[in-house]
Amino acid sequence: MTFVTKLTFQSGNRYELEDHVSEIQDIVERKGAECKGPHAEPPENVRVPQYRNLAPGDEFSPWDYTVYSRKLEIHGNDHIAREIGHMAFPDSIHIEIEVEQKKPLGHRRE
Repeated sequence: MTFVTKLTFQSGNRYELEDHVSEIQDIVERKGAECKGPHAEPPENVRVPQYRNLAPGDEFSPWDYTVYSRKLEIHGNDHIAREIGHMAFPDSIHIEIEVEQKKPLGHRRE
């Protein structure tokens, strides 16, 4: 059985995000693992209301920012995926790691 590690990176700083994702892609490819991506998703514009106090109605102008996302998949090489999962990233980058177990075609469930 092989494992697919899916990495999702999100940040408000597109350039920092691109640097870290391309660095990870280089590490994975140098170590000989199969890497799919990075796949870019459309940027998400987020608007957060800001209030002067706890009473409703008294507001500052909303805080607008953009979130950029990239996705990578690492196929097979669990050691590299584990190594990347333990890397230190800046606080400005949010990372989600999902591990999926793939069974070979024709595999019967018992």
